[in-house]
Amino acid sequence: MFAKKQKTESKPEAVIVAPQTLQARLISDTGEEAGPPIDLPSGITTQQLGLICNALLKNEEATPYLFFVGEDEIKKSLEDTLDLSTVDTENVIDIVYQPQAVFKVRPVTRCTSSMPGHAEAIVSLHFSPDGAHLASGSGDTTVRLWDLNTETPHFTCTGHKQWVLCVAWAPDGQRLASACKSGNIIIWNPETGQQVGRTLTGHRKHINALSWEPYHQNPECRKLASASSDGDCRIWDVKLGQCLLNIAGHTNAVTAVRWGGAGLIYTSSKDRTVKMWRAADGILCRTYSGHAHWVNSIALSTDYVLRTGPFQPLKDRLKSHLSMSTEELRAAALKRYQAVCPDEVESLVSCSDDNTLYLWRNNQNKCVERMTGHQNVVNDVKYSPDVKLIASASFDKSVRLWRAHDGKFIATFRGHVQAVYTLAWSADSRLIVSGSKDSTLKVWSVQSKKMAQELPGHADEVFAVDWAPDGSRVASGGKDKVIKL
Repeated sequence: MFAKKQKTESKPEAVIVAPQTLQARLISDTGEEAGPPIDLPSGITTQQLGLICNALLKNEEATPYLFFVGEDEIKKSLEDTLDLSTVDTENVIDIVYQPQAVFKVRPVTRCTSSMPGHAEAIVSLHFSPDGAHLASGSGDTTVRLWDLNTETPHFTCTGHKQWVLCVAWAPDGQRLASACKSGNIIIWNPETGQQVGRTLTGHRKHINALSWEPYHQNPECRKLASASSDGDCRIWDVKLGQCLLNIAGHTNAVTAVRWGGAGLIYTSSKDRTVKMWRAADGILCRTYSGHAHWVNSIALSTDYVLRTGPFQPLKDRLKSHLSMSTEELRAAALKRYQAVCPDEVESLVSCSDDNTLYLWRNNQNKCVERMTGHQNVVNDVKYSPDVKLIASASFDKSVRLWRAHDGKFIATFRGHVQAVYTLAWSADSRLIVSGSKDSTLKVWSVQSKKMAQELPGHADEVFAVDWAPDGSRVASGGKDKVIKL
């Protein structure tokens, strides 16, 4: 009987043989097929898929791609991603490919210089569109322009009487606007550090945000929008030094303003709404409501393209913009805008004190997605330059990553031990840097979903951080009055 029992135990089990080849077709994330369906071995790796994709698309330079089957990213090989025993071999599997930026931004790993000079906290920092200049605004009422080659202060611009709350470069990089707590705006010439024209006055309370008219709409870069705590958004002609339009409609402080590429202006407010206006005449087009508390900030899907305008910093380092005419530069800026936003449908994300974010489209009244998960105030939100991802920073000490087209949650980055105030993307959309109340900056990798680098060094809270559009460096500033590069 024992022998008999042994015999029955050693009976081989039925082995399910997985299909060794699968029919698949490569399609882009917009639905275009790269070619006819092809037979692929189940063990094909992402590198091999990349070679096939580049060959089908006849790319002259090898472009790196991410591959997805449904919601799942193919990390190593196809058989690792799919459960092969359940795959119907009769059907064609759709593999979605997403191009990655060809260039890679060097990861920031260390502080190259600390630049003291400001006598009070640094509240805002902004690199110029070509990444060659840096401007900072501080509680000491000055704006400073820094020389990035020598990493020393270039000019100290004096003229404000109160804290400088925001600075913004014109899209041609020829002028800088700064706004202060007393509601005044001053335009500076970065070459001389001198004020250009008269001080723009009219707001009754402090100014929270500035946004220039996009380069492809007017290469003269004359118009500037400002958002103030007095509840108004104003449009200025910086050449004439006067207010062209006063857009009133919010019932509380306006917290952010974005000038879109399709002739629209978006504003967010403490009245819990986001509004869309026609830039030409200030007519209200839409009111987006849904938030249960103050809206702190908004991000546009076209932010990066509009910020860099005619400059494609990574391609154009060698090519001088001086050799191009204004019309050529304008055409380049328009082409870049249309590549990101072909049908002029811009998306925007709003973040709020109600711990949520909302994703909107400018052709719909209803929100695309209510993005929940943060446990505290969401203070900052930014689109990645390739418009595939959204990152949000919150007082719950975390940074969250979301998918841009539908607002679906991807990952949480934890590591900060205090509130995260602000964040910035690298130009290749592979890294995020965040600044926190805990006095550190942290660099996060989108690919590994982990912290890539910790950057200590500040002696106090970090209020402002910006990544140069050419990817060369990151600047940070805060309560310790020092700028670090």
